[in-house]
Amino acid sequence: MTILGIETSCDETAAAVVADGSAPLSSVVRSQIDIHRHFGGVVPEVAARNHLEVILPVIDEALARAKTDWRGIDAIAVTRAPGLIGSLLVGTITARALAITKNKPLYGVHHVEGHVYANFLCHPQPAFPMLALIVSGGHTQLMLFEDHGRFELLGQTMDDAAGEAFDKVAKILGLPYPGGPSIAAAAIQGDAERYRLPIAKLRGSYDFSYSGLKTAVLRAVQAECGKLHDFPSHQLSGLLDDARRHDFAASFQRAAVTSLVEATVRAWRDYSPASVVIAGGVAANSELRRQLKLALPLELTYAPPELCTDNAAMIASLGYYRALYLPPDDPLELTATPSLSLQGAAWRPAK
Repeated sequence: MTILGIETSCDETAAAVVADGSAPLSSVVRSQIDIHRHFGGVVPEVAARNHLEVILPVIDEALARAKTDWRGIDAIAVTRAPGLIGSLLVGTITARALAITKNKPLYGVHHVEGHVYANFLCHPQPAFPMLALIVSGGHTQLMLFEDHGRFELLGQTMDDAAGEAFDKVAKILGLPYPGGPSIAAAAIQGDAERYRLPIAKLRGSYDFSYSGLKTAVLRAVQAECGKLHDFPSHQLSGLLDDARRHDFAASFQRAAVTSLVEATVRAWRDYSPASVVIAGGVAANSELRRQLKLALPLELTYAPPELCTDNAAMIASLGYYRALYLPPDDPLELTATPSLSLQGAAWRPAK
């Protein structure tokens, strides 16, 4: 079964063609990073307008790269939740129109669950039961999958997502957007032991918290620069030299990653899954991969960096597995839901 995937949840316009949920035939991603970098973050209205301009050319390019046309597509999968409402509407309305005009079954999927399915595009595929750490700019969650469509949410962030904290700390340090790659690059040249930053301890749970760590970085930078707490954060970066900037980046990254690793190791010990995967943009972070490799006595599944960030191949993969077990969605009824949680969103009943 060959699936066309469409992804427009935030600021990447993506389309991909995937065979049988595991073989990417094409993957096209049109990024808006250069547009939003000027604002220090994603501007929702700008993102939606850019999606409108490029969505059909991106789909056409994905079909061309896969060396197929609509006759070779068996179904369409599209991100329907969560994300920016304007961005989601562009993708879902396009997918609904194409499903009707091309007479193709349509499957709306959850973006966060889709990140996990980037790992099913790798070989060998992860085995069930599977523990998944999902870490991106908007989501930090720990989930246990018993099978396709059978999962439970073990823990999630209580405030900022890890990727969001990377972006905010990068802004304090004067590093470019997006913060994840820029902090990782700066940390290579820094001393992670230079600044002792707190790691949230949420006893009795697998939840995460990053607001305290983010504030601790701000206070530490203010103190290092000899400024009081009321000194504007956006003016601090001009007072840092490169050596201290790199040390702060390394110290923050270690604290942020340690929190993720500790919760993942605790869940692995409690549930004894057959495999552990990491997913989402922060899954490309080399320090996270290094710490998990040291902490867990099993082979981890890692998607390549281009499949960690938002893409449509992961959406097509998830759509394939939904198509195996579920009837298609009605293209006249499918809606975009910007704040839909994965809590209670399992789509196959437990055995």
